[in-house]
Amino acid sequence: MEHFCTMLENRLRRNWEKPALSDYRGETFTSAQVAEQFARLHVLFKGLGLEKGDKIALSGHNSAHWAMTFLAVNTYRGVAVPILADFTNEGMLDLTHHAESKVLFTEPKKWEGADPTKLTHLKAVVNIDDYSLLYAATEEVTEVFASLDEQFQKAYPKGFRKSDMKLANDKLDELMVINYTSGTTGSPKGIMLTGRNISANIRFGLDNIPVPQDATMMSMLPMAHMYGLAFEFLYPFCGGAHVTFLGKTPSPTVLMAAFQEVKPYILITVPLVMEKIIKGKVMPVLKKPAMRVLTSIPVLKNVIYKKIREQIMSAFGGNVCMIVMGGAALSKSVEKVLRAAKIPYTVGYGMTECAPLVAYKHWTTFVSGSCGCCVDCAEIRVDSSDPQQVVGELQVKGANVMMGYYKNEEATKEAFTADGWLRTGDLGVIDAGGNIFIRGRSKCMILSSNGQNIYPEEIEAKLNTMPYVGESLIVEREKRLVALVTPHEEQMKTATEPVEELMEQARKMANAELPAYSQIAKIELVEGGFVHTPKHSIKRHLYA
Repeated sequence: MEHFCTMLENRLRRNWEKPALSDYRGETFTSAQVAEQFARLHVLFKGLGLEKGDKIALSGHNSAHWAMTFLAVNTYRGVAVPILADFTNEGMLDLTHHAESKVLFTEPKKWEGADPTKLTHLKAVVNIDDYSLLYAATEEVTEVFASLDEQFQKAYPKGFRKSDMKLANDKLDELMVINYTSGTTGSPKGIMLTGRNISANIRFGLDNIPVPQDATMMSMLPMAHMYGLAFEFLYPFCGGAHVTFLGKTPSPTVLMAAFQEVKPYILITVPLVMEKIIKGKVMPVLKKPAMRVLTSIPVLKNVIYKKIREQIMSAFGGNVCMIVMGGAALSKSVEKVLRAAKIPYTVGYGMTECAPLVAYKHWTTFVSGSCGCCVDCAEIRVDSSDPQQVVGELQVKGANVMMGYYKNEEATKEAFTADGWLRTGDLGVIDAGGNIFIRGRSKCMILSSNGQNIYPEEIEAKLNTMPYVGESLIVEREKRLVALVTPHEEQMKTATEPVEELMEQARKMANAELPAYSQIAKIELVEGGFVHTPKHSIKRHLYA
């Protein structure tokens, strides 16, 4: 297997003078400038006395500088520690300390008021936006930064040239990333990912979703999370795409404008984003009485859905060849609309522990309701007596599977079976064609009083299709199922009845389609909305 750092070097050489990384409506860097920035940071790391395997933390919003810093750490054979910008300042410092990071790249506001005495391994804190020094543990560190230009000139007296670039790496099993989760079930754990884990994902992407020549890509998901890092940045970038970073979470207006300007070749997103578009803009139109009549006539239905397809694809810039969704299940009602409009979408499955991809299938062969088939760098099995019919835990092994959890042997041991398969914690079945169908999380499953297994996610998926329901979460209280709900903001703007009455109607409509053992007893409104992970999954442990 080729190491992704080798892929990176080849990509930069091929596109030396072409644009490589950009900040949306900001600075653009060519491949040559990116490679030179790597070299400059390598000189800095050497001056600070950093060695192979030393940890370097990054905490900031997506940007070209974030991307260049991450890759500079990897190509120096250091260990990158991405920390979500949404973590509190205290949380950022705790994880920086836990990882024993020697340098922290972050934004000035996130460093304000920090107590560096708690960070015993830390040598320097660097402004990730311009590489200026925010904190130095010693006077020697200050001097290293002050003399960086001089040291870089000494290292490259004739200027940095293509022939000076040496990024290739054949050490696939070296630790390269410690990625701290911010999952739905509790405290973050440091997932140790190797060059092999990351390279396997990038290679799968390049083999199965080739990057067109002169392609452009837009990075929206947090790069401190493996889904965004691997498939909005590393895979397309290694394939030669020019990647543009949106930075902070954009407003819908800014996002739509960015699509028209960047014109990405592929859209990597989460189901919630697509569901908001379809449920907020498309479904209200389709549910109008006149439209229902028109869509009942086959010829007119085809014309209407063709128009819907054109509008959706145009809104994404007009160049998108496929929409890949992951991180959660897609609503069946939304899937129905996407199918009718012939939108080129697919739903994959992954987890940070697999860097992140576990399953995928091209949109032309994707089976509705599934999350694709197991990727070719891994194997998957169902821990049940009948994997096609009886729900069991999905378990994975392969080149994409992590080393374990950093400084947490107990959690690592619990994560693997006795014969070495990673326990995903997800429950599902796999049909004869290898298509994976997720039923829910093992930690979320509720056992009813009559012995029935209840999967909250399936009830939530049903309830979320009801009018005026935005998001929902099923919890068990006094042996009854209670739905915590946030109303759909757009639909509520035209509501003529009190929200409590609308929610009660939704509860009854959902129950009419649910078996007796999984009936919703009550709906409670959640003020201010749910707290989400970067994948837009609800942080369930906060509402247990």
